[in-house]
This record gives sequence, C-alpha cells and structure tokens, in this order.
Amino acid sequence: MSEDLNPVVSPEEQPVAMQEEAVETTVETPVEPTAESDKTDFSNKGLKEIVDTFKELLDGENMQQLYKHAEALKAAFYKNLRKEKIASGLVQPAEPVATDVPAAETETPAEETTTEDAPEEETISYNPFAEIERGFKDLYSQYKTRRAAFTQELEKQKEENYQTKLALIDELKALVEASEDLKETFPKFRDIQSRWRATGPVPQARVKNLYDTYQHYVELFYDYVKINKEFRDLDFKKNLEAKEKLCERAEALAEEEDVVGAFRTLQKLHEQWKELGPVSKEFRDTIWDRFRAATAVINKKHQAFFESQKGSQKENFEAKTALCEKVEEIAKAEITDSTVWNKLTKEIEAIQKEWKKIGFASKKENQKVYDRFRAACDAFFTRKRDYYAGFKNQMQDNLARKIELCEKAEALKDSTDWKKVSEEFIELQRQWKEIGPVSRKKSEQVWKRFRAACDAFFNNRDKNAGGQNSEQAANLEKKRQLIDEVRNFVVEEREDAREALRAFQERWNAIGFVPFKEKARIQDAFRKALNEKFAEFRDGGSRFVGKAERAVRSERDRLVQKFMKKEQEIATWENNMGFFSQSKNAEALLEELNKKIDIARQELAQLEEEIKEFDRQHEQE
Repeated sequence: MSEDLNPVVSPEEQPVAMQEEAVETTVETPVEPTAESDKTDFSNKGLKEIVDTFKELLDGENMQQLYKHAEALKAAFYKNLRKEKIASGLVQPAEPVATDVPAAETETPAEETTTEDAPEEETISYNPFAEIERGFKDLYSQYKTRRAAFTQELEKQKEENYQTKLALIDELKALVEASEDLKETFPKFRDIQSRWRATGPVPQARVKNLYDTYQHYVELFYDYVKINKEFRDLDFKKNLEAKEKLCERAEALAEEEDVVGAFRTLQKLHEQWKELGPVSKEFRDTIWDRFRAATAVINKKHQAFFESQKGSQKENFEAKTALCEKVEEIAKAEITDSTVWNKLTKEIEAIQKEWKKIGFASKKENQKVYDRFRAACDAFFTRKRDYYAGFKNQMQDNLARKIELCEKAEALKDSTDWKKVSEEFIELQRQWKEIGPVSRKKSEQVWKRFRAACDAFFNNRDKNAGGQNSEQAANLEKKRQLIDEVRNFVVEEREDAREALRAFQERWNAIGFVPFKEKARIQDAFRKALNEKFAEFRDGGSRFVGKAERAVRSERDRLVQKFMKKEQEIATWENNMGFFSQSKNAEALLEELNKKIDIARQELAQLEEEIKEFDRQHEQE
C-alpha cells in the first residue's frame, strides 16, 4: 500500500494509521544488484562479445545497468573461457582455470570440478587466451574502481539527505508550534511533505529514528488541524457570505448602462474573489457556478459593445494617423531659435492632449499607431534636447562675459561720482540684460555677485544724502505752511488768481527736497489745494502745468507697475520650477524657465534704478 501523505480529503478526516503508512512508504533506498540477484544469462555469447558488452556498459552513462550485469558477465566470461581452453586442449576437463581475480570474486561454478579431482596430465605451454583474459581483468578492475567511488558518493549523498530531512523536521516542528490560520499553515505542510518525498535515501543506521521523529510531528500537526476545525468551519461560513455578496454585485452589473465601467468593476470583483478564502466543499461548486454565470453575462455584453465599436475605431485610427503625420512634419522642421522650439513644443503638447481625447483604434492597429505617434514625439524632443545641449558652450561664454561685468561693477562700487557712475551702472545693467543665459548652477551665484556690487554703489549714494534729512524736514514743514496759505487765500479777480497761482507754484518749487516717503503725499495735498482754490480761474497755461504734473506721475506709476508685474512673474516662475522638475522633459523646461528668470531679474534691477533716477530728476517739481 502506498497512500500519499498529502491528503485529498480534508486533513481532519484522514485516519492516523493511513498517515503512518504513508510516511513509511516514502522511504526509497536503491538496491545495488548483485550476481545472486541477477538472472541475465550471457553464457551463449562468445568471449569477445562478453568483453565488448562489458566495455559498452563501462563507456555508457547507465550505471544501474552496469552494476546489474557486471557479475553475470564475469561469471559467463570465465565459464566460456574454461570451455574454450578445454576445447583447445590447454587444460584438461577436470583442471581449473587459473585467474588473477581474487577467489572471492571468481567463485568456481558448482558443476565444475576442482584441481583436487583433476589427473596430473601435461598441459600445453602456449596460451592463446591470455590477451583477452588480461583485457577482461582490466575492464573488471575499472568496474570495481567505479563501484567503490559510487558507493562512497552514495554514502556522502545519503548523509546530505539526512541533514536535509533533519531541517525539514525542524520546519515541521516550527509549523506545529506556530499560531497561524490553516489556510496559511496547510500549504506549508504540503510543501514540507513534498520536499521530504523528493529527498533521497539516508544512512540505514539512521532511518528508523529519523522517520519516527518525522511521524511524531506529522501526528502533532493533524492534532492541531482537528483543534482548529471549528475555526475553519466559521471561516468557511464567513467566506461563503462574502462570496454571495460578490455574486449579488456581479449580477447587478448586468443592469448597468456603462458596459465598459461594468466590465472594469467585474475585474475588481474577481480580484476580491481571489483574496477570499475557501468555502465548505458542499457549497464550493454552487457558489462558483453562480459567480461564473454572472461573469458570463457581463463578458457577453462587453464583447457585443466592442463589436459595435468597430466603426468608431476606424475613425479613431484615421484621426490618430492624422496626428502622427502632424507630429512627424513638426519633428522634421529646421529650427534654429529657442522661441520657435518653445512654440512647437506647445503645439506638440496640444496634439498630445488631443490624442488622449480620441478613443481606441482596433486592437490590431491601436498599438502600431501609438508606437508611430510616440516615435514622432520622441524624435522631436530628442532634437530639442540636442539643440539645448549645444547651448552649453554658449552659456560658458555668457558666464565669462557676466563675470567681466561683475569685475567692472566691483571696480566702480566705491566711487563717489554719483551722477556719472550711476549712468555707468545703468549701462552695465543694460549690457547684462543683453547677455544670454548661463547654466542654472551658476546663474544665481553670478547674479548675486553683480547685484551686490550695484547695491553697494547705490546704497552708498543714498546714504550720502542722509545729512540732508533735517533740511528736508524743514522743507516739508515749509510746504505744509504753503498749502495752508493756498487754502486760506481769498480769490477775487481772474487776473489776481492767475498771478497768485503762478506765485504759489514758484514758491513751492523753490523750497527744495522733502523726505522721500512724504514726497507723494505732500505733492498730492498741494495739487488738491490748488485745484480746489483755483479750478474756476485756471486758463490754458495753468491747465498745461496740471497736465505736465499728471504726466510725470503717470510715467512713474507706469514704471512702478512694470516693476511689480516683473516681480510677480519671477515669483510665479520660481514656484512652477518645483512642478516642472517632476515632469517629462524636465531638463529642457527648467533650462528655458531659468533663462526667463535670469532675464527678468536683470530687467527688475534696471527698472529699480530707472525709478530711483526718475525720482531724483523730479525731486524739486
């Protein structure tokens, strides 16, 4: 009886006796054939045939066949050798055949006579069978050597098998002691059994103790299985309830109008089904048949839906082919300007968005047309990447030019010739703006160096005017008093009003600078007072003065608004860099964005100086 230990029925239903028998029958100890157990008869073969057969077995790979027939071949050889010698007159019928093979290996057959029975007769001195006998002895010696090596290797392998099975027993012991769910534990148990059976024989002296230990833990495992039967049954019940709910959900999908959505939901339900454990055997086929029937309904609707889509798939294929042609045309265009690269990049991105809106082509064509589209896009962006790679040398030149401007600015930063050097700094900033971008790694560094030199000069220039603070405060008070005079002035005649207006303006302009932060406020108050007092008496000349003043303020406001807008642009671009760094083709996008930021910073510095210079020129107005 060779019952498999791996149970077909549930483990708690398998009798222990059957398990024991299964364990015992897994022992596989190969038996080495001996002459006594071999029944093959080679006596009808000639000496040369026997030698050739022995040699063929030695040269072959089938070691079992060699061991099976070696002793039978030896016995047949010496039996036939004796017959041949007797027939040739070399020995008498009662005389034994002398061999160099040890007695234990050349036992004389029972029917042959011994030397004690042979009469003393003269033998022929020449032996024509010596060479073939020597050849056979050599083959037999080779056989004994190989057999000894095999036996040694076999014992070594048995020892390795013994260690392997000890390790499997340790695994089985750990499995018995573990507190795991049966659906986790039982597959591990089956795996241990499978590996046990697959492991070869062990040394005979260790067989009994090894298999007794193994059997002991097998029995403990089945005891553990029986204890967990109630938990397993409860788990079966919960799994059945869960699978019934999945069946209900799958059946409800048949009413869904969105066939594709229903199909996708069904795939998720199948994934959930796989995650659930087994149910009791009596419900196993029933619940699966129900779920499979619901699946068949959705699959049929899904198939019918795609059959109806063949017309639209053809249209989709044609639309996608047209987009491929557009991108291929763009990818072949000759482009030598970054502005054009950016423009065409936006076109490609717009085409990619349009591509995503188009549905699938047929299964046969969809991948092909996508590969064509992807290849065209890749060709474009590869060319763009190569183009910007050529900027590296240019950016090195730009860096050298900007470093030169930094050195000039640093040489001028301590100058006190405010007006002249201010103009030189504005010119340096203009030149900076005209120089192209540098690498992102160096851009901020060189810009800060240049900006530091500019700031050092203009800060020194502004501090130099600090001694005038008390005078400017006095001027502010004078202008406030003048405003009070305007408000208290009594207007009688048009001519007097014109003269008074002119006089007030001349006195205002003669007062001089006021603190910068008060300039706009005091100027507005003065203008408001004049407008309120002299509005009905103003002629063309006075109105011209008002327009000029408004033009001045309008120009300054324009510069300030431009400055603020530029600051906002830089902040927006710097914020966007964090998003671009994770996108496809990020390197090219960041390089382009860095270039914009670099130019914008230059423009920002120049605008700041223009505003300051504007204020200095109109301080007395």
